[in-house]
Amino acid sequence: MTAPRPEGLGPDRLSSSDELRSALTRLARVPQLLVACDYDGTLAPIVTDPSQAKPIPESVTALRTLANLPQTKVAVISGRALRDLAALSRLPSEIHLVGSHGSEFDVGFTRALSSEDQRRRDKLVAELTAIAERYEGTRVEPKPAGAALHTREAVEADGRAAIDAVLDGPSTWEGIQTTEGKAVVDLSVVATHKGDALDKLRHQLGVSAVLFIGDDVTDENAFAHLHGPDIGVRVGSGPTQANERIGDPEEVAKLLARLVDTRRSWLQGESTQLIERHTMLGDGANHALLTPDARLTWMCHPRPDSGSIFAHLLGGEHAGHFTVQPVNAGIPLGQRYVAGTLTVETRWPGLTVTDWMDSTPRRRGDLNSTVLVRQITGEVPVEITFAPRPEFGQLPVQLQPIEDDGLKVLGANEPISLRSPGVEWRIDQDGHHSLAHAEVNLNQVGGSLTLELRAGVEDLSEWKPPVKVRRRTTEAGWRNWSESLKVPSIEPESVSRSALTLRALCYQPTGAILAAGTTSLPEELGGVRNWDYRFCWIRDAAMTAQALVDLGSLQEAESYFEYVAGIIERTVGHPERLAPLYDIEGQPPSTEAIIDTLPGYAGSRPVRINNAASSQVQLDVFGPVAMLIEAVAQRRGHLTDFEQKVMTSMVEAVEKRWHEPDHGIWEARQAPRHHVYSKVMCWTTVDRALKVAEQFGMEYGPTWPELRDSIAKNVLELGWNEEVGAYTAAYGHDDLDAASLWVGLSGLLAPDDPRYLKTVLKIEAGLRSGPTVYRYHRDDGLPGTEGGFILCAAWMAEAYMQVGRRTDAEELFDQILACAGPTGLLPEQWDPIAERGLGNHPQAYSHLGLIRVANLLNGQNGHA
Repeated sequence: MTAPRPEGLGPDRLSSSDELRSALTRLARVPQLLVACDYDGTLAPIVTDPSQAKPIPESVTALRTLANLPQTKVAVISGRALRDLAALSRLPSEIHLVGSHGSEFDVGFTRALSSEDQRRRDKLVAELTAIAERYEGTRVEPKPAGAALHTREAVEADGRAAIDAVLDGPSTWEGIQTTEGKAVVDLSVVATHKGDALDKLRHQLGVSAVLFIGDDVTDENAFAHLHGPDIGVRVGSGPTQANERIGDPEEVAKLLARLVDTRRSWLQGESTQLIERHTMLGDGANHALLTPDARLTWMCHPRPDSGSIFAHLLGGEHAGHFTVQPVNAGIPLGQRYVAGTLTVETRWPGLTVTDWMDSTPRRRGDLNSTVLVRQITGEVPVEITFAPRPEFGQLPVQLQPIEDDGLKVLGANEPISLRSPGVEWRIDQDGHHSLAHAEVNLNQVGGSLTLELRAGVEDLSEWKPPVKVRRRTTEAGWRNWSESLKVPSIEPESVSRSALTLRALCYQPTGAILAAGTTSLPEELGGVRNWDYRFCWIRDAAMTAQALVDLGSLQEAESYFEYVAGIIERTVGHPERLAPLYDIEGQPPSTEAIIDTLPGYAGSRPVRINNAASSQVQLDVFGPVAMLIEAVAQRRGHLTDFEQKVMTSMVEAVEKRWHEPDHGIWEARQAPRHHVYSKVMCWTTVDRALKVAEQFGMEYGPTWPELRDSIAKNVLELGWNEEVGAYTAAYGHDDLDAASLWVGLSGLLAPDDPRYLKTVLKIEAGLRSGPTVYRYHRDDGLPGTEGGFILCAAWMAEAYMQVGRRTDAEELFDQILACAGPTGLLPEQWDPIAERGLGNHPQAYSHLGLIRVANLLNGQNGHA
């Protein structure tokens, strides 16, 4: 049953340009769009001789462009016979054609005519031909399932008489469907109409919404079948069930051209700032991202893995943003962090916007709040736009001004408010959402203005302590921690910024450490390699914590151990069942899903939430945890009972499963293999356990030394590929993998072992490209390609150091540094051809790699 269409269109009232533009903008943002229209009077002007009805070229161009856009289908549904429609329109094959009011599809008849239907159809054609012979200027158009009588060229009296003859005669026969149009009556032995045709197209093409444009009474059947977000546009006058109206076919061409621009802009990403130029804010639990011109483009709530409040990063302006800029906006002078903190300053001439996330509410125990403060100072007029879009824009919200205090967001699952005392807001509509605009002359408000976004808090009153005190407290927390680090003399600012970034990715309430703060930033622009990294990978988190241990901070590792303790406890004595990743509470992520209402960064779809890699087998996860335990014990000088228990459990897990194939560190969504890196990490687990046992008196099992030797023998013999002359990705395979460098980085092979030296050279020749190193070049079962992995470049630099190529290591380290954005943040990958970042951002892997190399170049041990 179809929903009723909006009423209010009089028989002659045209839609205003603003109404139509707003309607098209909403429609252009649906995931799967069908654009369908009539032919005569819509794509082609009505002419006396129907055989001369040619489509307007601009409309054809627009339809062709739409049909070639992703997630966009186009159809023409006409009363003409399909063969006539195809010959006359000459529309390209990517546009679906439907003839005879839905009796004929370009992919075949709706149903084949029975012999009885065929006899009835032939009788119908003969009778209409006889009527046409009696009235001059009328003609019959035979169709596969019926016939039509046209009266456009007849005088009015003859035309009316001919139509009456049809209606009183063959129209009354059993099994005949009659459809009247402008100067035509169409009879068919198949009961169908344009509404049925539209339903069939909708079902077959799997569309989210439909735009249907038509001019005739026969098109009203299609308008009647529209519902939900669909839009009907009537061309010309007359009563209609459509909710928009335009004047003539020339207006149709303009409408389609406008839809092309709007749809293409949405699909390709309306504003695509380089990934690496985004700057992260953090409060010890949550994150937000800023562009270089102070637009807040990404923030989730109440947790970093929750639905977004602002997702401009993945969907443009309509996905939510919070923007502050001068009224006469030019290019900013620059953007920078306040030294030692996560506070960010963006500067224009006469204007500074200072952004920071307030950690004091969380310190008071309010773990469900996220408070972001924007302090605006200067002497120029500023323009502010506040457009929250909770749950990735899937919840329609309205904004309610509260006297002089600010705004409340109505309709969200969590309370959200914006404290903005003294600001006069103008509330506008953007489809189902509202957004707020304000223009403030800073000279008239004393040169400063403070905005507080409070998520999870309804209170709009002034808080104590005041903002300036809370800012000092928040910044002191970051600064005191960063100043406590033992930073190498080589690139100390970059190392310090990397350390702060890693600490910001630590979810302090539980000890989890996120791989990155974002989801679905693409490994290839426009591609499908878009993953959710807002989770805690056991391996990644251990490597992150170790990088911070190497700088002298143990608290992140110790908090992480508490997080892991809970996970191990839930394995009920089976740590070999440890999954690769968990959410920030230590629970398995929900099922991987797609947010199809977002077009993705630069049109890179799909946008994914959650991560199916949680169900994979990755046997390498124990090695990094064992290395972390060793590093912490050496810094602290002793092992805790818990660390001994974890180390023992992991060796037992390795003993049970090291001989199995797995999915590997790169989580290929293919059949498991015996990955060299995974075997090396199994060896590393046992090796580090024996080392800490020897150094700190930990008890170990009698089988451990033999187990270590067995794994070493296995990987060194079976992992070597004689034909390639290197350790490859997996046993019996000839593809290279940067992770195989760990055969030496782990200490399994000595730096001067000829097999390791050859492996370094082969991986360098096969996978390095300028400043970056690719993970691999094999077919991993996914379409498209990816960029070079910044962590792999760091591993290569480490390998250079091991084999005595310090100059090469220094040069590569400098190139890694050059991949960072203006505020020093690194994404996951780097495209050496386009010279731009790819993947989620900022990426823990990239920053921990930078720290490891800096420490090695500085002469410090990275505890590999």
